[in-house]
Amino acid sequence: MAHLLLIDDDSALTSMLATYLQREGFTVTVANDGTTGLKLALSHGFDLVVLDVMMPGMDGVTVLKKLRQVSDRPVLMLTARGDDIDKVIGLELGADDYVAKPCLPRELVARIRAILRRMQLQQQPDLRLQEGPLLLTPASRSAMFEGSALDLTGAEFSLLWLLVSQAGRIVTKADLSQQGLGKTLTQYDRSIDVHISNIRQKLGKRSDGQHWIQAVRGKGYQWLRHL
Repeated sequence: MAHLLLIDDDSALTSMLATYLQREGFTVTVANDGTTGLKLALSHGFDLVVLDVMMPGMDGVTVLKKLRQVSDRPVLMLTARGDDIDKVIGLELGADDYVAKPCLPRELVARIRAILRRMQLQQQPDLRLQEGPLLLTPASRSAMFEGSALDLTGAEFSLLWLLVSQAGRIVTKADLSQQGLGKTLTQYDRSIDVHISNIRQKLGKRSDGQHWIQAVRGKGYQWLRHL
């Protein structure tokens, strides 16, 4: 039974969502402000944090930033704004996914379960993937690149695993979204591009000046094989 931490200042919403999530088999702890939520997230072993962006005092972006300094615990962000700025900021700081408010409770449950499934698949103790200077170990969600540890979020690890497991082949954005993030790609969804940009920055460029992850216009991305 997964234990979720729900951080949102809307007490009526959190009460409704907590009740729904509990009916779906989750254990739920609620915090109605960012400061309390951050303390709970840092002191308890929650399986996943559902975090609202817009809160008075310490907002969700600040909570995520502070949490990511010490923990890679999965985070799903809730955003009520119409534009994409909060979503992009959240993903750049290491959120695993986001859901726009108001959201259907069943959509939230589906996103949560998708993240938790990815976590479970990455916990096979003997599974490893080596491609040139990159070594991926799903059990610990750890990555070694050119002999040094690579700091990746859960979503970044999942996307990198998909690309490297099909090195030299194009993986469509739709497949990356569905298989890597557990959600159907929508027309204006930039989450894949943001995650890939973050991974590229962490990897740096190859000796030939190209990115390890190559964009294929109108199709998707591919991992370039080792030189």
